[in-house]
Amino acid sequence: MRILLIGGGILGTAHADAAIRRGHDVVHLERESEARGATVRNFGLVWVSGRTDLELAATLRSRELWADLGARVPEIGFRANGSITLLRTEAEVAVAREALARKDADDRGFALLDPDRVRALNPALRGEFLAGLHCTTDAAVESRVALPAIRRHLAATGRYRFLSHTEARSVTRTPGGTIRARDDHGTVHDADVVIVCPGATLTGLARELAGELPLRRVRLQMMQTAPLGEPLTTSIADGDSLRYYPGFAGEALDHLVATEPQATTAARHRMQLLCVQRLHGGLTIGDTHAYDEPFPFDVDEDPYEHLVTVTESLLGRKLPPVVKRWAGVYSQCLDPTELVHRHRADDGIWVIAGPGGRGMTLGPVLGEQTADLLGL
Repeated sequence: MRILLIGGGILGTAHADAAIRRGHDVVHLERESEARGATVRNFGLVWVSGRTDLELAATLRSRELWADLGARVPEIGFRANGSITLLRTEAEVAVAREALARKDADDRGFALLDPDRVRALNPALRGEFLAGLHCTTDAAVESRVALPAIRRHLAATGRYRFLSHTEARSVTRTPGGTIRARDDHGTVHDADVVIVCPGATLTGLARELAGELPLRRVRLQMMQTAPLGEPLTTSIADGDSLRYYPGFAGEALDHLVATEPQATTAARHRMQLLCVQRLHGGLTIGDTHAYDEPFPFDVDEDPYEHLVTVTESLLGRKLPPVVKRWAGVYSQCLDPTELVHRHRADDGIWVIAGPGGRGMTLGPVLGEQTADLLGL
C-alpha cells in the first residue's frame, strides 16, 4: 500500500517505521527541515516507572520495540540504563514502598535501595537522600539524533521518501476513491492511507480534517549542561516526580501531598526533576508544566534555579555550566484513559495526536497499534 505520513515528529516517524516493516511504501512530509517540536525538546526517556496499570502493557511493549529499533539503528543511542527516583523524606519513601507492594512491581523492575546501594549503582550520586526507587526497565535514546538516524535506515529500504520543507495543504478523496494530498509546492501525492501526526499544531490541516480535537496543550521548560565529567549511570528523578506520575497514586501519595507541600517555585510551575545524561556527557534537566494558554514566549528563571539547586543536592557537587535553555509544547489527551487520540476523518484518512509527555516512550507501540487497527 501507499502510505502518506504528514508530520515528522516521533509519532509520524514511528508510524513510518511500522509501515515499512510491514512492506508498504511511505512518503513522509515535514514542513520544517527537521522536526522541531516536543520530539526533540524532551529527555529522550523511555519511561516505565510511574505509568498507570492501563498504560503499563503498552509501555513495556514500546520499550521492546525501542530495543529492537536500537539494534537496527545503533545511532539512536538506545541504552537500558534504568532510573533511580531519589527520596528525601519518609513520606516519599512510603510512596515507593506502596508501589513496591503492587502486583506489577516486578514487571516494572522496581527495587528500593538504601543510599549505599544507590551509590554503588550510580557513583555520581554523592548527595543527601534516604533511599532510591530503582526501575530497571527505564531506558533512554538520543532524541535530537534519533529521527534522522531512523529515516536514513528507512530510506535504505528503497520504499521510504522524506520530503522536508513540505507542508500539506489539503487532503481529499477523489471520485475514484484515491486519497489525494496537495502540498505547498503544488505537488500532488496520491495514497491509499493518509496519517496526519500534527504534534501540538492543532490548527490548520488538523483542524480542517478533525475539527476541535479533545486535547490540551502543555508547555514545559528544560535545560542542558556542559559535560558532567563523569558517568551518570542511570537517569534520575526526585520525589516530586511521584506527585506527577499517576502510577504512584494511592494512600501514601495522598498523605505526602497533604503533609509535605512542594517548594514554592516547584508548586507554582508544577515541577518535577528528571535528569538524563546525553552521550556527549551533558545533562538534560527539567521540567515544568503550564496548561493555561496563551503560553508566554519567554522562559522564567526561577524554575531553572530550582532545578540546579535540587540536582546539585542529589549529586553532592556543583553542576557544569548550563549551556542551553528551551521551552516546548506538546498535546495531551483530555481523556486520561487514552494513550493517544485517533480521529478517523474519512476512509483511510486519520489524524493522530495527544500522547502527552509519553510521546517518546510510546511512539513505537502507537505506530504498531495504528498499523494493526488499519490492517496494514
